[in-house]
Amino acid sequence: MTSTADAPRSPGRPRSIRADEAIIEATLDLLAEGSTIEALSIEAIATRAGVGKATIYRRWAGKDALLLDALRRLKGVMAQPAGHSVRDDLVLLVGAIGKNVDPRAAKIMPCLAPAVNRSADQFQLYQNIISPRRQLMREVLRRGIDEGVLRADIDVEVTMALLTGPMLIQRVLQWNPDLDEQTLPERVVDAVLDGIQAR
Repeated sequence: MTSTADAPRSPGRPRSIRADEAIIEATLDLLAEGSTIEALSIEAIATRAGVGKATIYRRWAGKDALLLDALRRLKGVMAQPAGHSVRDDLVLLVGAIGKNVDPRAAKIMPCLAPAVNRSADQFQLYQNIISPRRQLMREVLRRGIDEGVLRADIDVEVTMALLTGPMLIQRVLQWNPDLDEQTLPERVVDAVLDGIQAR
């Protein structure tokens, strides 16, 4: 399920960056318009992008590899903690959960859940997208333990779930419209830190 979009090319005509962009954009547009991951086809993507199917297969090994790159694009660049304050780093990471600058994300991301639950391949695709983000939060929490800021006996994986869950349910499902999304990351982090800080 690795992307081949950045694989080394043999000598010859340079690959068109414009075609790459058109293919990614076509994939995201089709998903935003209601195509399910299962129903999405390379043929439909090629038609929307105005390229041949061979153009896609020269760049990606298959649909899963293309989807991985498209959804990574949708998620955007990962937030990068400064490393000075565990609290500030957690607020930054929690604030990035479910937050996307691309308006298509609001239509696409909630639709991933059924596919993830039905298909082992789609589950792995989802894990490939979020695993680096989860690892970043894990590193901040472990740094907090090493620095004596956080209790040594905390369960790091459960703590990540406690930090992530409220943001996901609010941003994806709009669970409580009365919650202020601007201040929610700080409030979530402070509430969790209250239970895991070293005393």
